[in-house]
Amino acid sequence: MNAPIPSLDLATLDMSDPEWYRADTWYEPFAQLRREDPVHYCPDSEFGPYWSVTKYNDIMQVELDHATYSNQVGGIQVRDPKPGLETESFIRMDPPRHTVERKTVAPIVAPFNLKNMTATIRERTQFVLDGLPRGEEFDWVDRVSIELTTMMLATLFDFPWEERRKLTYWSDVAIFTDFDAPDALVKSEEERFDEMVKMAEYFKGLWDERKDQEPRFDLISMLAHGPETQDMSLREFIGNLGLLIVGGNDTTRNSMSGGLYYLNQNPGEWEKLRADPDLVPKLVAETIRYQTPVIHMRRTALADTELGGKQIAKGDKVVMWYISGNRDDELIEQPDEFIVDRRRARQHLSYGAGIHRCVGDRLADLQLAILWEEILKRDLRPKVVGEPVRLASNFIRGIRKLPVIIPT
Repeated sequence: MNAPIPSLDLATLDMSDPEWYRADTWYEPFAQLRREDPVHYCPDSEFGPYWSVTKYNDIMQVELDHATYSNQVGGIQVRDPKPGLETESFIRMDPPRHTVERKTVAPIVAPFNLKNMTATIRERTQFVLDGLPRGEEFDWVDRVSIELTTMMLATLFDFPWEERRKLTYWSDVAIFTDFDAPDALVKSEEERFDEMVKMAEYFKGLWDERKDQEPRFDLISMLAHGPETQDMSLREFIGNLGLLIVGGNDTTRNSMSGGLYYLNQNPGEWEKLRADPDLVPKLVAETIRYQTPVIHMRRTALADTELGGKQIAKGDKVVMWYISGNRDDELIEQPDEFIVDRRRARQHLSYGAGIHRCVGDRLADLQLAILWEEILKRDLRPKVVGEPVRLASNFIRGIRKLPVIIPT
């Protein structure tokens, strides 16, 4: 029988420490917070004091009340940007400006256009899967998850195909915070900002080409011709590019890796899926919930208010921990179990809610569904042969490497 896990001192508990997520040890601390102090004040952290919102309904209250809780003031992460290194993007805006800029890019992922993309996504997925080695170890993240999401990003931006891995690099740099790691992509926030400027300079070349051409159906052309976006500042350009690249890459890519890992951990669920491929849509939703690719979103209180019986002061930092809300047993049955035929599978917080709900959620679902449909058609059974290497981040729940072997 396992020994009981000792309670943590909530007075000093700081869930913003990226090590909780790199080591994958966040489960019990959040469970204790949901039980004992669901709206919890952390007075001291690397990122300053903040409130943790850990239960599903409380998160929804914050998410839907954009008159009280702002994206624009302070940004969307518990980490404040360094003065002088701030960027803007439509996710970091409040209405009405947010509404107008979001409408510029939303048509590319409208249902009609997703229907047009389906054949291309399927063809590329088939190509990637059919090219995987059999009987030898390889990294699923690099060969499948990154490759498929980068192909999709290159399509959305109409980005030079042979240079598409630049998109992967920029996405990784945009969210990177583990500056002291031996293999750090960048060593400081200043260096990260410099890399984002280089990204913007590259995209500026594509922008200049397309603004002088007839409008086309790609994200750069849409931004270049959109009345509300064609005169963006450099910082806003960097912010919107970073948002679209990270949103189109990290969430889908980590769910592609996470889904395979969880099915390997739960072979009975894999057998359910093999017996009934019509469960794929539920598998996709369950993977998105269980992985929770975006760990948190932050808001800033615009006025004194009350939440979960706690008094929130104007200017306080309020962190919605999606990763905790998705394990709330008051709303979700057996939330710590990975269940491919879950009832109400789409009840999760991973895409946010309200006006800031992920604009590309249907595209992410489509890519994941096609991947699993094609895996099942081939009866591929990739076996995970080592633990995932996880990203040290309190924002993106990333899987950097996942060793697998496809049996011959």
